[in-house]
Amino acid sequence: MIDRPYVILSAAMSIDGYLDTAFPPRLALSNEADFDRVDEVRSRSDAILVGARTVRLDNPRLLVRSEERRIRREAEGLSPSPLKVTVTATGDLDPRSQFFTSGSTPRLVYCPRSVAPGIRDRLGELATVVALGDEVSMADVVSELGDRGVRTLLVEGGGTMITQFLTSELVDELQLAIAPFFVGDRRAPRLIGEGTFPWTPDRHAVLAENRRVGDMVLLRYALSDRCVT
Repeated sequence: MIDRPYVILSAAMSIDGYLDTAFPPRLALSNEADFDRVDEVRSRSDAILVGARTVRLDNPRLLVRSEERRIRREAEGLSPSPLKVTVTATGDLDPRSQFFTSGSTPRLVYCPRSVAPGIRDRLGELATVVALGDEVSMADVVSELGDRGVRTLLVEGGGTMITQFLTSELVDELQLAIAPFFVGDRRAPRLIGEGTFPWTPDRHAVLAENRRVGDMVLLRYALSDRCVT
């Protein structure tokens, strides 16, 4: 899909590869400098995607935080924050979550055909529900977003979405921020699940950038020829 959106995968993890602890409260991985860096990436994107599990557990707002960046987007004829996107297999989404109630940006929910009527009944006007066949593939989600005019898609999680995008070879650029501590609990969620990945000992991902962000380190990998190194 040459004309598909440019896909940026943004994630933060502990040194030992975890996204969170096994039990609440939610673990803060990023520092303020990294939050600000991600906010800039958000402000340059057309859509932000997270999985339904992230919507349920993290209750993210998925909005551009900086007033200056929101004003810049509006001056460019854009909404203050990018389009919000989620993908669900079951339709287990709470209409009271901040994904649906925060901000005025449009929201899209991708799901299998079988659960679409129930989701539409539950969400009403809060989101546009898009049925994508018997099962939802990330390739179909990206293609459909491209048809809607999305040029840059920012994927922010969680682990299931990240794994599906990587194994489908849909990511152009991986931005991985590493927090300066360990979690060390196998019950906790990891950044990446099991799968067959295109990048192997025989085919390396290209390191495009590495830099310090406060007490964290950012690794930016080029995962396609479209990424500028």
